[in-house]
Amino acid sequence: MTSASPRRNRVDPFGDLHATSERGLLTGNRGCLVDESGTTVRHHRGRLWIICMLRYKDWKSPLQQPRHWTPLFFLDDAAALAAGHRPCGLCRRDAYQSYSAAVSRSRELAEPVGAQKLNDMLAAERLRPGRGMTRAGDRITWTAEASSLPGGTVILDDENAPMLVWADDAYIFTFSGWVPMGKRPKGRVRVLTPPTSVGALANGFAPVLHQSVSSSV
Repeated sequence: MTSASPRRNRVDPFGDLHATSERGLLTGNRGCLVDESGTTVRHHRGRLWIICMLRYKDWKSPLQQPRHWTPLFFLDDAAALAAGHRPCGLCRRDAYQSYSAAVSRSRELAEPVGAQKLNDMLAAERLRPGRGMTRAGDRITWTAEASSLPGGTVILDDENAPMLVWADDAYIFTFSGWVPMGKRPKGRVRVLTPPTSVGALANGFAPVLHQSVSSSV
């Protein structure tokens, strides 16, 4: 019996969708991405881009149902944050509260930033205006000194490949894990993770990382 082909619901750090068998540690959504036949026809719908647990209570969600949010899959928090998502306030309540509070600290605000404000901030930081089906060139990147970036940030290497910085090390993204590439680069680099999420990482938000990172440090 031939197994079904993988669905195009796996997200890379650019936010693009791919068909691959690896599922990663986390799921999430950015609205309904399929048409009435269940075919993926959109990159996103709306500004609510969240990162969820693979399992929450006994809830089950269809993978390609019209007029229903479309489950997406991420290697880990680092890849999902780079793609422009944030933790879900329902199934990842503690992570969401930690993220919100960390964003507030990064901006020296007295109160945690609310969900709608976070959605608006991230929407302004991740895609160039008017883009509906993104490719790498549609992403907004920014520059920073590599040494100033917190662990969990994803940058671009010299060949525009997504690279995670963690402690003093660097890792190239693959759908099956982060591949060690030696020490983190020096000097100014292009950053893929939106500034809001980098601020969260720098101010106490602890990302869930794939075991390929933890096993190599």
